[in-house]
Amino acid sequence: MAAPPQPTPDTQHLSYIHTDANLPPVAIIDRSPIGTKHKIFFGVIAVLGAVAWAIIAFARGEPVNAVWFVVAAICTYVIGYRFYARLIEAKIVRPRDDYATPAEIFDDGTDYVPTDRRVLFGHHFAAIAGAGPLVGPVLATQMGYLPCSIWIIVGAVFAGAVQDYLVLSISTRRRGRSLGQMARDELGAIGGAAALVGTFVIMVIIIAVLALVVVRALAQSPWGVFSIAMTIPIAVFMGCYLRFLRPGRVAEVSVIGFVLLILAVAFGDVVSETGWGASWFNLSPVMVSWLIVGYGFVASVLPVWLLLAPRDYLSTFMKVGAIALLATGICIAHPVVSAPAVSHFAIHGDGPVFAGSLFPFLFITIACGALSGFHALIASGTTPKLLEKESQMRLIGYGGMLTESFVAVMALISAAILDQHLYFTLNAPAARTGGTAATAADYVNHLGLSGPPVTAAELNEAATGVGEKSIVSRTGGAPTLAVGMSEVLQRVLGGSGLKAFWYHFAIMFEALFILTAVDAGTRVARFMLSDALGNLGGPLTKLRNPSWRPGVWICSLAVAAAWGSILLMGVTDPLGGINTLFPLFGIANQLLAAIALTVVTVVVVKKGYLKWVWIPGIPLLWDLTVTLTASWQKIFSADPNVGYWTQHFQYAAAQASGKTAFGSAKTKDQLADVIRNTFIQGTLSVIFAAVVVIVVLAGIVMIFRAIRGGGIPLTEDDPVPSKMFAPSGMISTAEERKVLRQWSVLALMHLDG
Repeated sequence: MAAPPQPTPDTQHLSYIHTDANLPPVAIIDRSPIGTKHKIFFGVIAVLGAVAWAIIAFARGEPVNAVWFVVAAICTYVIGYRFYARLIEAKIVRPRDDYATPAEIFDDGTDYVPTDRRVLFGHHFAAIAGAGPLVGPVLATQMGYLPCSIWIIVGAVFAGAVQDYLVLSISTRRRGRSLGQMARDELGAIGGAAALVGTFVIMVIIIAVLALVVVRALAQSPWGVFSIAMTIPIAVFMGCYLRFLRPGRVAEVSVIGFVLLILAVAFGDVVSETGWGASWFNLSPVMVSWLIVGYGFVASVLPVWLLLAPRDYLSTFMKVGAIALLATGICIAHPVVSAPAVSHFAIHGDGPVFAGSLFPFLFITIACGALSGFHALIASGTTPKLLEKESQMRLIGYGGMLTESFVAVMALISAAILDQHLYFTLNAPAARTGGTAATAADYVNHLGLSGPPVTAAELNEAATGVGEKSIVSRTGGAPTLAVGMSEVLQRVLGGSGLKAFWYHFAIMFEALFILTAVDAGTRVARFMLSDALGNLGGPLTKLRNPSWRPGVWICSLAVAAAWGSILLMGVTDPLGGINTLFPLFGIANQLLAAIALTVVTVVVVKKGYLKWVWIPGIPLLWDLTVTLTASWQKIFSADPNVGYWTQHFQYAAAQASGKTAFGSAKTKDQLADVIRNTFIQGTLSVIFAAVVVIVVLAGIVMIFRAIRGGGIPLTEDDPVPSKMFAPSGMISTAEERKVLRQWSVLALMHLDG
């Protein structure tokens, strides 16, 4: 074995940790103080960020340049990641790289697989960044850019990233247990049972809505369907390449996968123009729905290294690349914001896109861009089962959320730079716009928007410019983001002649973006269901092993059937599906965050870190205030545009009086669909709120018992010494590369032996 590294002035603050005298170090602890150059650098970043925020918040009377949103976001993220995340790491997480992670301990080649941090970051980011950071900010833009930008950026730093990081850390110390199972272990039987049921049902709703957005983007789009379908065999090839052909060659397979992905996107246009391509890939919304359900099931049962992880990693190239391209385009094109800082819809709550005032509905609409309970399921589902080292959790948990927040900022900018008449034409449901350019122009011109009125000819011209027959009521957020991206990118690359290309590129990028959350979500829901059923004992005890093959197939089928039925309900919903389901998605998602933050807060108190309980505690209190207020309004509001039950009873009364059409329902069958859907949505709203109240009350009881020295003890697994090494950050340091070489030499010696 190579001799241990000798200390130098540059390495005197480094400690090398061994768990076996015959092995190289398994960890490096860096206690280097922050230098003068770094202090100056972060000081400049802080000042620049403050200037950007001042312009966004106080500039009035002239348009705000979108570049300032990019600057404010990046500067805030840099400061938050360097200082606030480090504080959480030092005071609460306290990672130990000399402890083996679940991936190392239980490595089974199926669910528990030590995965290169770069691939895992790609998988984690792809899994958490579903529809929320794309759709939510687009829909919330009707409230104005100022409250949206504050919540997206500041909320991510102090709430969303905190939740993701801490959930990942506590799950890693518990064999990668699911959030519901950790709630049962830490909160007791009653709170745990409520959490198990609530998290699973909420998860089903979340996956269904994510899939619904994909359906809206891919239906009747041969180009998009072909390109997205090709990512599956590409991912399988990448998984086999890393597993069998060239193990560890991440950079090599990354280049190959990226080239194949670009070819798939480029040839999608060619295929869509052929007779067979238009026939095979021009699918109805219902057919796309069935195919997505089937894909989710397959992705859940296959080994994680074969499809899920490489496909999500592959998707990250498209995601990060497209967002970076858009950010660069914004910095070059300097588009100005057309949306107001705060709109009158935020005050009066009568917005065309969705009803409800700024508080609480802006915060549940933006959802994943700032705080998302869905992330907690990924952070306690697949990610801890793939993690190589505990020190990587800050990069993956906290850094992954900041990356998603930046995606949300890009979505906000894309919507905010559009002419407001065009924005509401795209996002108002067909029941309001009438579905044609003429009726839509008449509708949006009477909304009291600033700027000159729009004409039907201008709306038709805008549709032609992006290669579409119509852009009226293209709800779901994805088309709006695509129009905004095409507007920016055509100014930088290709001019108006490539505007249609950029539009369809953005549509496919969004579908790829969101679909990765569907496959990962299905797998996580399978873990949750097997954990929950395993608690019942008897023959079901076998389900506690998440890799038991009969359980894998049965639980995967049950999960796919559950969210698939909700998806089909949304696809055929006369009220537009996304317009009625997304508020429920937002509430469910944020209530799930409340469950996650409750579990985290209880664990922090049990560990004796009462001094730092405010770190998860403040986001928890804010989230409860927002989501329970929203739930109350969705359940009890007398406004049929807000309250599910008021809407339900109006349509039911119309049906009872013998009407065959009412409101958005134009036929007898559609009227029955609305009555059924609003009943389901209203019932779920009640269940979700009740579950969260039970969980929070159980958490409060556990906190008081822990403070008094009683209650359920921590359920962390006993530590196991690690026998492997991996770098902590995205880029290896010089010292980490030296240690890696020692492990490589040792591996070669074993091969030679």
